[in-house]
Amino acid sequence: MDSDSGRTAVIIGASSGIGEALAHQLNRDGWRLGLLARRLDRLQALRQTLAPGTVVRCIDVTSDDAAAILDDVLNELERVDLVIIGAGAGHNNRDLNVELDVDTVTVNVLAFMKTAQVAVRHFLRRGRGHLVGISSVAALRGNGAGAAYAASKAFQSVYLDGLRDLARQSGLPVVVTEVQPGAVDTAMLKPDRPLPAVVRRLFVASPAKAARQILRAIQKRKKHAYITRRYALIAFMLRLLPRPG
Repeated sequence: MDSDSGRTAVIIGASSGIGEALAHQLNRDGWRLGLLARRLDRLQALRQTLAPGTVVRCIDVTSDDAAAILDDVLNELERVDLVIIGAGAGHNNRDLNVELDVDTVTVNVLAFMKTAQVAVRHFLRRGRGHLVGISSVAALRGNGAGAAYAASKAFQSVYLDGLRDLARQSGLPVVVTEVQPGAVDTAMLKPDRPLPAVVRRLFVASPAKAARQILRAIQKRKKHAYITRRYALIAFMLRLLPRPG
């Protein structure tokens, strides 16, 4: 991308975890920010640590007015260069509680689709832009502890690929990047049992480290990035391993 000075980014799901870490990193790099999340109090506290002019808005991505709220923020900020969709939901659900799976699909499929559409329409009208969707390596394989979560992340992967093809067909410089994190030390990390210290050290990234690698992928205008990079090898192995019988 060009020099970050004077550029504008919108982060959906900015109140904690990777989204919050991305806000801090982009702020240090000189980006003007629009931050959206359900927890407005956390966004307002975050804004106090960022540059003046940071815009914050409360958004529940599952609500009927979520697309309109995002569209209003994009129009208010004008000339938005980057939209990052980081809002997500996931549950360990071996008991197949339908409410938990409906929540996962509502956030990770329907809400993701609606917000991604708003962003891409904005970029196509503007003639340029960059959409980043934060999916997961869970998309690569079904998981009995979180079947709906893995399936919803697979939807995000394919949907982003479709939006990338749509952007290509438009002939405009609209970039779509899929980020697939592995284990990141956020509230979304819900192992069935505590992880051994050596596993945490080798495979669990801090949100700050994840944000740094995501921003490098954005700067390189990559189509896809594993976070951290060692998950590229894990993804390769997952594709080769036979499915349990």
